[in-house]
Amino acid sequence: MNLIIAILAITMTLSLVLAIVSFWLPQMNPDAEKLSPYECGFDPLGSARLPFSIRFFLVAILFLLFDLEIALLLPLPWGDQLLNPAGTLLWASAVLILLTLGLVYEWAQGGLEWAE
Repeated sequence: MNLIIAILAITMTLSLVLAIVSFWLPQMNPDAEKLSPYECGFDPLGSARLPFSIRFFLVAILFLLFDLEIALLLPLPWGDQLLNPAGTLLWASAVLILLTLGLVYEWAQGGLEWAE
């Protein structure tokens, strides 16, 4: 019983200290960009028909594509509990090799360059 009370006391104290530090630590220097309703870098009162750089969307799609590898590899620790863990390792390696080849291709084609 004393262990549970000690763990709860440590948890509450640590949470309280972190919450207090998080309010004191940041510097509050609001400027016009931070106070605007949209922090996207565009003027919200200007024309909505300004052309976007297609690079922004390409990099976002690439991020989502390569971020999928995390979702595909999350069950990997449970996969070694199967009857044939070598098959799990084979499929995980195939996914990683495919994504690595895709990354090398995008890098070679200049798809990861934000500005030219």
